[in-house]
Amino acid sequence: MSSSPWSTTSWTAPPLAGGPGGADALRPLLGTVLDALRDGAVARGGPVPPGGPQDVTAHLRDALRDGAAHHGGPQDVTAHRRDRLADVLPDTGTGAEEALRTLVAAVARGAADPAHPHCVAHLHTPPLALAAAADLAASALNPSLDSWDQAPAASALEALVTRAIATETHPTGPDPDALVTTGGTESNQLALLLAREHHGPTLQTVCGANAHHSIHRAAWLLGLPEPVTVPAPGGTIDLTALAAVLTDLRGPLLVTATAGTTDTGGIDPLPEIADLCDKHGAILHIDAAYGGPLLFSETRRHLLTGLDRARTVTLDLHKLGWQPVAAGLLAVPDTTLLDALNHTAPYLNADDDTRAGLPDLLGRSFRTSRRPDILKIAVTLRALGRTGLGHLVDRVCAGARQLADLIETDPRLDLYEPPTLSTVLFRPCGATDHAVAEARRDLLTHGHAVLGRAHADGRLWFKATLLNPHTTPDDLRELLALTALVEGTTTR
Repeated sequence: MSSSPWSTTSWTAPPLAGGPGGADALRPLLGTVLDALRDGAVARGGPVPPGGPQDVTAHLRDALRDGAAHHGGPQDVTAHRRDRLADVLPDTGTGAEEALRTLVAAVARGAADPAHPHCVAHLHTPPLALAAAADLAASALNPSLDSWDQAPAASALEALVTRAIATETHPTGPDPDALVTTGGTESNQLALLLAREHHGPTLQTVCGANAHHSIHRAAWLLGLPEPVTVPAPGGTIDLTALAAVLTDLRGPLLVTATAGTTDTGGIDPLPEIADLCDKHGAILHIDAAYGGPLLFSETRRHLLTGLDRARTVTLDLHKLGWQPVAAGLLAVPDTTLLDALNHTAPYLNADDDTRAGLPDLLGRSFRTSRRPDILKIAVTLRALGRTGLGHLVDRVCAGARQLADLIETDPRLDLYEPPTLSTVLFRPCGATDHAVAEARRDLLTHGHAVLGRAHADGRLWFKATLLNPHTTPDDLRELLALTALVEGTTTR
């Protein structure tokens, strides 16, 4: 008779992160992780590792190979494949400390670090330490929000926090609510899905040329007609053109406006767009993935006037909310608008369980397994409050204004326009688009700066999206010094 695997004494299962002993098991590992994060950042020495994709990949492979050098792999494959596999999946494991130290340090060394003041290419925020700490707790507890018996407290927390956030976007709604998503793309897709379920498959979407690419993608995925695109000169929707389109179109209509465009941070004229939607009987969706947290700022929330008139609103707190990815939301003024997502899987939300009072969670997402991303959001809201979050928003927006002022006073640089949010477009005077593109790649390859790129006014611009509240004026001057001397430039 073979022995039971439970009775073996030659191998001990690794400790778990949960339960009464989970914290003690995690504590020594956290020291290793934190040391590796620090060592990797020191080795990197800048906002991004130098050398480009090939060098970064080679360094990562070397780190894996060194760590697994004395651990053999399976013998029934070619030597080359065996060696490559053994680097990732050795026959004999290297142990928790070595694996954490090697891989965390290697990934940190090869990271694009949004906490570095010269890493400003994207809406890629440096997360708050307290939010990252809360995310560790979420990982350790590992609730899955697809049934109440997997996430009793987490599901209750999500219900409370999402309704509070939705009340910010729709303060006069009859019963505001929000769904937690993976980000703006999923939120926008959900918005189009809800509109389609209400109005049918002939729903015609209308969006500006400044709209996020996910609007077109969502229409394609949902089998809706290709969106009608309205010109957006200067980065915001042309109201005259929108009025003409809505006058000409027939059938159910969904207009999508943007509060914080990806390229310039521009905000569409929301009240006027809402008026046009009312006049033509169209639904309004507002993608406020970037600009939504202006609601926390007493000095800037007026820029979102009209947001509450949207039937659906996209928010992303892993942008101007300083959360680790992912922290998206889709807010509605009335929770009944979410009924189209109701779905039954007997092993998760059996009818008799629901009648007995167990909350039905499947209608809260079109995903099944789902992390408790709400925990880090809730911790941040409680720790900082409206005032603290508003100060963070104001600080990065003020930093963008300061960067714009520095550009305007530098005769070697051109500014596209004063920033609305925290995004600034600029370029060296007289430079060709090719020179701007080459300079951006050179800065990236040498590890000096991570700048974005955007087309506006028929030209290619550097894009700096400031999301680090600790960035100083000296950091901004150093960034501009790196970009001013592009071959072929002139002075104003």
